[in-house]
Amino acid sequence: ATFCNMFAVWLALGALVAAKYPPSFMWVKSEYFTMLLGLLMFSVGITTTLADFSQSLAHPGVIAINFTLCYGVMPVLAYVIAMAIEADGAILAGMVLVGAINGGQASNLCALIAGGDVALSVLMTASTTLGCIVMTPTICKFALHTVVPVDAVGIVFSTMEVVLAPILLGVGLNTLAPKFCGAVKPFTPVVGVICTVLLVGASVAKCAAAILGAGLPLQLALLVLHLLGGVLGYGVTYMAGASESTCRTVAIEASMKSSAFSFLLASLHFDAPNVRVPSSVSVVWMSIVGSLLAVYWKTKPVAA
Repeated sequence: ATFCNMFAVWLALGALVAAKYPPSFMWVKSEYFTMLLGLLMFSVGITTTLADFSQSLAHPGVIAINFTLCYGVMPVLAYVIAMAIEADGAILAGMVLVGAINGGQASNLCALIAGGDVALSVLMTASTTLGCIVMTPTICKFALHTVVPVDAVGIVFSTMEVVLAPILLGVGLNTLAPKFCGAVKPFTPVVGVICTVLLVGASVAKCAAAILGAGLPLQLALLVLHLLGGVLGYGVTYMAGASESTCRTVAIEASMKSSAFSFLLASLHFDAPNVRVPSSVSVVWMSIVGSLLAVYWKTKPVAA
């Protein structure tokens, strides 16, 4: 419990070490990312059941709220914040790309630690991940007058490989061996925390120079973007009459973005190298914001 309560500390330390001394995390190669993400999702999956997913599917309105926040609100916020700091064209494009990307897989771990609805978190992550096939290129074309090609088939297969398959394996194991899963359940957040720290550290190490050279205004801009996502996620869901557990889940989901994927798109589809910088900075801040929310709510259990 103490280890998981320090989730944000481990992330901050990992990011700091990776930024100051990139070789410390360079051993985590890109080809390890799929394995680590899969292990992260499996550690979440064995804490859930088919009944959890069935109950979450009975509330499609909440999934729609999160989808709207992800693709209707966050890109606008990113644009407004970028204009407020008088960002140049490349940084503005990178900010919008971060705002227009799908939710990150680490949100599922944070929902678990926070006492949120894990099954709902997984469904929301899957919906925005599949939604980015259409939404991310559309938003970039509309807001930036730029066509950002997205490998639709690749995203579908990645979603199945990294999100759905590990979750289904975990749920299946929980169904077949509930006593075993119950025994290891206290340790699954630890596995998730370690995987997340390795993923964040490796991502930071690969673009350490860009992060260190980003400057304070951009650092604060991305911190504010992810914080506002969390506040709006909680507030809108609360006003819709959702439960405390659901409000926490949407807050975490809305605050956390797949920054690594936005970095990849920026690298592949924009000529200006600085478009990648906001994604690099976002990797750090979205992880810290999500983990802080998770640890804070972990100390305030939801009433039964």
